Amino acid sequence: METTTAIILGYIGVALMVGLSGVASCIGTSMSGQASVGAMKKNSNAFGSYMVLSAVPGSQGLYGFVGYFMVKNFLTIDMTLLQGAAIFGGGLLMGLVCLFSSYYQAKVCANGIVAIGNGHDVMAKTLVLAAFPELYAILSVAAVFLISLAI
Repeated sequence: METTTAIILGYIGVALMVGLSGVASCIGTSMSGQASVGAMKKNSNAFGSYMVLSAVPGSQGLYGFVGYFMVKNFLTIDMTLLQGAAIFGGGLLMGLVCLFSSYYQAKVCANGIVAIGNGHDVMAKTLVLAAFPELYAILSVAAVFLISLAI
């Protein structure tokens, strides 16, 4: 019974890790992409900037996948309840942090896209500001890495 609970917790953790991170990137890139479509109506010459800023919130989905590779070797029939709980906790942590990070990063990027569409030269400044929410997603990767070392 304990082994079954452990493996179920582990797989739920992985599902949260990869699933929420993927959903986060889907939402984030969609928000930025929508802003890009609107900005192209005013300034279609800045498509390269729009594309780069639209892609930035997509990194969180990759982080969830990286997290999976950090914990996948523990997902065995012999895993302990502590390992299952650790993977669940790491997955929940990473999934939620990536979800919020991507959403708020997309808001920064979307505002930059609108400003570029209005003729302002803010591409580099927007990328710098978009890096701040990204930092917390990176910290969640580091936390999952440390969790994987501890189990």
